[in-house]
Amino acid sequence: MQPGTHFSFGDHKEHGFVASFTSSIPQHLAHWFLEREQFEPVPGEPRLYRLSEPERDGVRRTRQAVHDLRRRGYTVQADIRLNPALSTGSLRPVRPRGLQERRSRLAQAAAGRTTQRSTPPTTSPPSARPIPPKPTYAPTVHLTVAAGGRSR
Repeated sequence: MQPGTHFSFGDHKEHGFVASFTSSIPQHLAHWFLEREQFEPVPGEPRLYRLSEPERDGVRRTRQAVHDLRRRGYTVQADIRLNPALSTGSLRPVRPRGLQERRSRLAQAAAGRTTQRSTPPTTSPPSARPIPPKPTYAPTVHLTVAAGGRSR
């Protein structure tokens, strides 16, 4: 392991996707980070954590954990298959006809001409009202005071 490494990720024959931490990071902090990344401690193996439910997209989730810890500034060593910087796979599965394609179709539809109106409107919309002229005098308002009552 390289000096200054905080976490290490790899494959284990018995436990599947595993992570461990070095003495360069406090144990309680490493435990907190690894549990947030869905890793659980391996009983009887200090400093070793395994990915919970590895059959549920384990490679992507482990790559995401490596990516997240590096983004927080930790030095992480990972197998080639689990290293998001070296692997060719993306961090998130790509769905066909996803969001980019939908946005593109919407943009094309918005740029095209509509078939609902054959000619553009010739008058202003009914909500546009003319502004009345400003009065030349100041209106006077008379307030009445109730006799024997308190003012508000």
